[in-house]
Amino acid sequence: MGKKENKTTRIPVGISSCLLGQPVRFDGGHKYHAYVNRRLADFFEFKPFCPEVAIGLGTPRPPIRLVKMADGIRVRGVKDPAQDVTAKLDNYGRKIARQEHGLCGYIFKSRSPSCGMERVKTYGEDGMPGKSDGIGAYARAIMQAHPNLPVEEEGRLNDPDLRDNFIERVFTWYRWQQLNRQGLTPASLVDFHSRQKLSVMAHNQAAYRRLGQLVANAGKRGFEQRIMDYEEEMMTAMRRIASRKSHTNVLQHLQGYFSRELSAGDRAEMSALINDYRTGLVPLAVPLTLMRHHLRHYPNDWALSQTYLEPYPRELMNQGTSD
Repeated sequence: MGKKENKTTRIPVGISSCLLGQPVRFDGGHKYHAYVNRRLADFFEFKPFCPEVAIGLGTPRPPIRLVKMADGIRVRGVKDPAQDVTAKLDNYGRKIARQEHGLCGYIFKSRSPSCGMERVKTYGEDGMPGKSDGIGAYARAIMQAHPNLPVEEEGRLNDPDLRDNFIERVFTWYRWQQLNRQGLTPASLVDFHSRQKLSVMAHNQAAYRRLGQLVANAGKRGFEQRIMDYEEEMMTAMRRIASRKSHTNVLQHLQGYFSRELSAGDRAEMSALINDYRTGLVPLAVPLTLMRHHLRHYPNDWALSQTYLEPYPRELMNQGTSD
């Protein structure tokens, strides 16, 4: 179904070192994450980074935190407010972003003043706690340098829909990066988009239409800009969690490519399963599995090329989705 990744090839993904069990936390401990290490590690080649150790803070070390000041948010010592490592963390993030441009995703440690992706606790200059509205200085530098890179926090991976979305984006970015390395042409862009169509449709139909217009003009002047526009539009679209309603629309659309070949009973079964998915009785994997079964017996080249049928290895398939 579509172009499958070689299961012996693991996709390079950055990660906070403590999540792999490395004792690099400020207290000398770690934050080993079972799902990351026992499931994702089979498919992702994790490249660990601990920015606080990398800039020389050592382990164990006095804690740091985000402090809101007149000139913006700074990363300062808790016990020694004169300690300011904002620039060091930012510079290290920019350095890693330049060196590790082949990464296809990044998993950050949540709530960390260096690695937190969002909702990090901030403090006032007087030490009083403020809102949880900060971003870790290192994480911010990585995300600013690579705004389309799939990123997530380990805590959010416990949510099946967020986890499914992140994994799908990583595999999408991996395929896109492979295409870039081979050298994008108008023809290869059209082919990529053709395979990606239903996946994008499930996430954002408006983006699906805009991407179609970009691809339709791929052969015209300004191809380099169209590539950048396509990349940004596609990855922005994929960040939206695909709803049960949008998946149902895509399933019904896909069904139309082979339903005429089915017996009346098989058509009724397929329609019933799609409806069972729509009402939350079965996970998405159930109608998709039956579709793959029918397409083996009644092949349709376009339908079989769709990454939607298997956007990533089945071993990682989510058992639920957003309403």
